[in-house]
Amino acid sequence: MIKYLGRDESGIRKVVLNLFLTGDKFTTGEVYEFLDSGEFEVSYRGVSAMVGLMNTRLGILSINVAGDHNVYSLKDTYKTIVGSVLENY
Repeated sequence: MIKYLGRDESGIRKVVLNLFLTGDKFTTGEVYEFLDSGEFEVSYRGVSAMVGLMNTRLGILSINVAGDHNVYSLKDTYKTIVGSVLENY
């Protein structure tokens, strides 16, 4: 996770991880809207790819299919680890 954040020049990955840490469950669209309303210029496809990568490569997200949308949340077992990494990064 530290290497993943180390390659994050804009800080967007840290913001998304913090969103999942402090929030509950989010669709890709909700993550996109959050980032788009803030300081980041993002595309929906880019956000979808980033969240998907967090799910598959890092394995820290739980995924549930709700209708046509995937709903992501941070796995409880990783909340302390993610919090510690974000606090110290």
